[in-house]
Amino acid sequence: MSDPTPSLAIPADEIAFEFYRSSGPGGQNVNKVETAVRLRFALAASRVLDEEQKARLARLAGRRVTADGELIIEASRHRTREKNREDALERLAHWVERALAPPRPRKKTKPSRAAGRRRLEAKRRTGERKRSRRAGDDE
Repeated sequence: MSDPTPSLAIPADEIAFEFYRSSGPGGQNVNKVETAVRLRFALAASRVLDEEQKARLARLAGRRVTADGELIIEASRHRTREKNREDALERLAHWVERALAPPRPRKKTKPSRAAGRRRLEAKRRTGERKRSRRAGDDE
């Protein structure tokens, strides 16, 4: 069991790791050691998230979710495989935490009377400025 959030434990069979060679500068082992990590989370098949949470996570993750419903996180910031693996898990935890929190409902607000007056006054000034620019207006 992986524990990305304190309130939720994701079963290990829903997460898969793939290791590959990291791009960019690296040193002696750059072409020999597979340190970059690709984490695959079976979002569509997840048993611990309900449908609303899955939809929220898919919307938040955007392009990171495949057509098959897999969330893919790539981590190659660090030089070691283990650090990159931890980084990928932390990022998964971040996305899942954000998806678990339901969005706050928007409270409808009304502009103050003073704000309405300021807006109308600004519109009046703009209209006067444009009227004064008209050609042939000899008042």
